[in-house]
Amino acid sequence: MSDIAQSPSDQLHVLKDELRSHLETFYARLKLAPPYESVEKAIRALTTAVHALPKAEQTRLMSDPAARWEQFRLAFHTSGLAKKHRGIIAGLARNRSALDLPSEYDHFLTLFTS
Repeated sequence: MSDIAQSPSDQLHVLKDELRSHLETFYARLKLAPPYESVEKAIRALTTAVHALPKAEQTRLMSDPAARWEQFRLAFHTSGLAKKHRGIIAGLARNRSALDLPSEYDHFLTLFTS
């Protein structure tokens, strides 16, 4: 079944799983324990934000990685994750080339350097 054919509920589940996976990768590669309560807040923030979007925009998220990352960044910020481990991550982000993170994770990292 293609992403477009999925029900809105299935699409939201995919987005939540993708965000959770990205957060696990982000913290694992930074060698930090994820702040689990804030991770759950980020998942809830994503759910709330996606539900507030028009149906056409919700469907577009499934085929537009840039739009998904913007929603993930918004959820990361809204949940307070950008305030957790702030000093440590800001220090790590200053030497971006030393981090074992794909460039997409700059969506999160820039929240620590701004």
